[in-house]
Amino acid sequence: MTDTDELTLRPRADADLPRCIEALAGVQAADRYPVDWPADPAGRLTPHGMTDAWVVMAGADVVGHMALTPPGLALARAAGLPEWRLLAVARLFVGTRARRRGVAALLLDRAIGTAAARGQTPVLEVETAARAAIGLYERAGRRHVGTSTADGRLARMRTYVTPAPPMNSSDSAYS
Repeated sequence: MTDTDELTLRPRADADLPRCIEALAGVQAADRYPVDWPADPAGRLTPHGMTDAWVVMAGADVVGHMALTPPGLALARAAGLPEWRLLAVARLFVGTRARRRGVAALLLDRAIGTAAARGQTPVLEVETAARAAIGLYERAGRRHVGTSTADGRLARMRTYVTPAPPMNSSDSAYS
């Protein structure tokens, strides 16, 4: 991948999983995300209940990934909204060589558009130690609605809700 490679956002295909795992391995080595390498990396990237998944490509390289899932009761409670109103952003990562190129913004805009089309609001959790991700979410206008302890772990998690898009937005990110 070079800095001049055009970024393309598209639905994830099964054939993308090996390249997604390769990108995730680079993120894990650099950032410890995920904290522990999963026994089944493809399964980790395909969480239970997943409704959608996207990749951002730069040439033939996967440089970003995101899945959407139902939020579950605990996340809905943390967000202060009923489960049916929420769509959880999960397994979001950007490869180390593609950072600061708008990859996360592409993925998060897709989450906003998908949720809006379904009458839902995106919600996500991030570990309190992930300062770069927290900064990104807060600069992008995500609202911090709570902090909790993850089940069975010592990690503290911050919950963010995306503000609703303007009702008459003509921005293609919301369509």
